Amino acid sequence: MRILIWHVHGSWTTAFVQGPHTYLLPVTPDRGPDGLGRARTWDWPQNVTEVPHDRLRESDIDLVVLQRPHEIELAHRWTGRRPGLDVPALYVEHNSPDGSPTHTRHPLADRDDVPIVHVTHFNRLMWDNGRAPTAVVEHGIIDPGPLWTGERERAAVVVNEPVRRGRTTGTDLLPLLAKAAPLDVFGMRTEQLAAHLGMSEQECRARDLPQGELHPQMARCRVYVHPVRWTSLGLSLLEAMFLGMPVVALDTTEVREAVPPGAGVVSNRLDALTDAVRAFLTDREHAAAVGRAAREAALARYGLPRFLDDWEHLLKEVR
Repeated sequence: MRILIWHVHGSWTTAFVQGPHTYLLPVTPDRGPDGLGRARTWDWPQNVTEVPHDRLRESDIDLVVLQRPHEIELAHRWTGRRPGLDVPALYVEHNSPDGSPTHTRHPLADRDDVPIVHVTHFNRLMWDNGRAPTAVVEHGIIDPGPLWTGERERAAVVVNEPVRRGRTTGTDLLPLLAKAAPLDVFGMRTEQLAAHLGMSEQECRARDLPQGELHPQMARCRVYVHPVRWTSLGLSLLEAMFLGMPVVALDTTEVREAVPPGAGVVSNRLDALTDAVRAFLTDREHAAAVGRAAREAALARYGLPRFLDDWEHLLKEVR
């Protein structure tokens, strides 16, 4: 099967392209958002092929995987084929609704020819999907291995653009959490975070690391903290569990489904969250035991074989 897909979400796409198909990625001369081509910081297999956007009309395409609303028009313009009409198509919805969770209508809600594939059951519930067919394929993670050492008495946090996204990602909670453990914050555009929050570099050390360095650096921290209020289920939370890290997270969106009892502490009580961070910081053996349980839970539910198998079943239905 030859699948046209845009490089939008690097971590998710890295898992998706591990399947048995040929994946066609548009590339533009400037390698902008609509033509990134192959990943530069992830290791992708050889069946991921870059196709210049102006050569897509000549390409055999069996399926289009859409991830952003404007890709519907873009696919038509670049390939000459209308997704859902001239060529089978799916729309992967990575996010929870950005507006009201009870009144946000999905961009494809008025179509019944392009199924919407949500990455969590919570997202499918919260979006108004209208008459569009829906499915859920939960995340799959390429196992980085049990890298946790917990040698640093610090808490790891992963968030992209924490200053801009603010309360959405729980940036305002970081000063409180830092009273329980100094923070290592990883992610894109984190440089001004400590100054923005009025924190010292010791309290909040922010770094934007290459993908290959991220997991080993996270795993040196004693505990992973997930302060996110409202996004889809963060892949960084699942990756921390795969690393064997104990996790402390807000009880929002799909988190409680991902972190079963014994694999971490999930709560909306701020005192419970800070107490849990302190407990993991002071008791390394307890942190190690909970981290092992977190890894076992993540492997069972979010392993790559299950993810690829679910996608294969779905693709057979769409062909």
